[in-house]
Amino acid sequence: MENLYRENILDHYGNPRNQGTLENPDISCEWDNPLCGDVVRLDIRLTDGRVSEVRFSGQGCVISMASASMFTEEILGKTLEELRALKDEDVFEMLGVTLGPARARCGLLPLRVLQEGLARKGEEVTEPCEGQG
Repeated sequence: MENLYRENILDHYGNPRNQGTLENPDISCEWDNPLCGDVVRLDIRLTDGRVSEVRFSGQGCVISMASASMFTEEILGKTLEELRALKDEDVFEMLGVTLGPARARCGLLPLRVLQEGLARKGEEVTEPCEGQG
């Protein structure tokens, strides 16, 4: 079964979904993994409290880029409450493969970007949403 998930990861890496940026997103945040240099940015547009559009951009390893692509599909249509409820285990289940500690950080990078973006939503932010996870 893990081979099927590996094929899905490679497909998302080679043919990323929702790649790019959005103009005037409601949520936009970028984080990097200082251990390996992976960078992921998420841009999210909300309509009636749900994710109506989402894009990711960045650079990194197969796991971080595939995870970002898969993650955009996973969060499309979700409410803010559903986004806030997402946990590490949800991402691991989405990926469908067992990851060691170093690769787990790569796989979780899109979730960390989302969590930081949600934490800053509605705040008077004077600096861009950027960070390290």
